[in-house]
Amino acid sequence: MDQEKIGKFIAECRKEKELTQSQLAEKLGVTDKTISNWENARCMPDLTLFKPLTDILGVTINELMSGERVDDEHYQEKLEKNVFGVLAFMNDNILKKKRTMFWIAVVLGAIVSLAAMTVFESDSSWGSIFAIFGCVVSSVGAFQLVKAHHMKRSKIFVFAYVFIYLIVLMLVDFASVMLMRQAPRFSYLKEYSDNIILYHAPFYRVYCVNYGSNREYFIIDTKGEYDEDTVPNVPFDRDKAGIDNIVRFKNAYVGNNSNTGNLINNLPLSEYGYTFEIDSENNGLVINYHMTDWYIEERGYLRKALIYDAVALFVMIDNLKYVEFNFSGEVYDVSREDILEYPHFEEICKEKVDKEKFNLHLESKIKDEEFVDDMFSSIIGKKANS
Repeated sequence: MDQEKIGKFIAECRKEKELTQSQLAEKLGVTDKTISNWENARCMPDLTLFKPLTDILGVTINELMSGERVDDEHYQEKLEKNVFGVLAFMNDNILKKKRTMFWIAVVLGAIVSLAAMTVFESDSSWGSIFAIFGCVVSSVGAFQLVKAHHMKRSKIFVFAYVFIYLIVLMLVDFASVMLMRQAPRFSYLKEYSDNIILYHAPFYRVYCVNYGSNREYFIIDTKGEYDEDTVPNVPFDRDKAGIDNIVRFKNAYVGNNSNTGNLINNLPLSEYGYTFEIDSENNGLVINYHMTDWYIEERGYLRKALIYDAVALFVMIDNLKYVEFNFSGEVYDVSREDILEYPHFEEICKEKVDKEKFNLHLESKIKDEEFVDDMFSSIIGKKANS
């Protein structure tokens, strides 16, 4: 069917009947804009309107579909041609609607996957379930689109589509793991130990240390270099308090309030709230914590944190002479003379901090209970509040 020819024919017949577009629209129960769209070949009348339209215009359905008056001699020929035209038109409309639905499935599936990756917590299995569900919906839509276009090797195309879709999901997940330091959504196995969850994801592993606490941190192992015994395992938030972060605050003078404040805020024990004072005259630092010391001594956390904080502060602040850690229960004093007794302190404490030595001689030692007890007794001075 020639849509433009039919549109012009409708306009001619309407004018012959001295009808405006609005009057014809009212008789058919449609809008005048619909009549305008027909006459300007922007769309065709719905098949259900063919009979009432022809009755109003005084033409036959055969003439309407032909877009012209048909004499008796050519009536049968035009009729057969128009029947095939209507069938083709209906088939084309059905195909267009199906393609629209298939495209909706493709896009909707992608939206479901994206929503699953952002709405659910990273360690929730629902995130991966809905992401895969979105992949299935989108892939089905893609497969039907390929079939509708009669593409060759459609199965290969869909297989490639699914493969690329899954790869993109995993890359997005890996990027969020690396940037946001979180558990992978597409882990196929979880292993639990004392304070570690090990997530096995395709091509890499993620260790969640101190899981379920406010000192939780993640180690992303892309090279398979760690196991449960060798992975960095400290009782504080390593992403925050580790040398890679706190080295930014190395300074020559304790009098730099902003720098000193940022350093203390990233060290262990800061999570309990604190205030600090700088003794500029004696190059000292007093930190007042809003908690009793015995309250936070779970599994030796206080002793480990005090040793770590004391060594880190003297490493990061060159002219620091003493640190006083005040709790509502006790006061702990550490001087530079005390800290020099810490093994390998001078190897760590250079103009440029040696990160490997810092981790080797401080971070890794925090796990050694016997070492912690010895260092706490010999370095951390303790006196009761008066």
